Amino acid sequence: MQRIPMTADGFQALHAELKILKSEERPNIIAAISEARSHGDLSENAEYHAAKEKQSFIEGRISELEDKLARAEVIDTSRLQGKTVKFGATVKMTDEDTGETFTYKIVGEDEANIANKKISISSPIARAMIGKEEGDTAEVSAPGGAKSFEIVAISWK
Repeated sequence: MQRIPMTADGFQALHAELKILKSEERPNIIAAISEARSHGDLSENAEYHAAKEKQSFIEGRISELEDKLARAEVIDTSRLQGKTVKFGATVKMTDEDTGETFTYKIVGEDEANIANKKISISSPIARAMIGKEEGDTAEVSAPGGAKSFEIVAISWK
């Protein structure tokens, strides 16, 4: 059984989503199916088919979340430190071609959100940075060609 690395915040977010799906979404969809059934012929009942499809999605997501939470390896990033990039690090880097500076925190797959400056541990850019130190260059294969990023700073916020 492969463990899934995630931060405590990511674990809590998945747990909260699971709770909402079980306590709110599941009962709501059961009520919607019951209501649609009361309208008669199910073979031509679009409401019924839509509700059943949504129920299938919800049950699938519940199963997926339960599996991920069971396999979660919660990593307390506040206790991490070091001079090399690894899970939980906040990395400031500069694109060597454009000079543009970026700062990203390396987190679990389900926590990744580029708008919040969080990238997945399995993303190409994070994989290229793992094990590197300040001043090192990370080479990333991109659709437009290889990109080079200099690691400017590593912090453990």
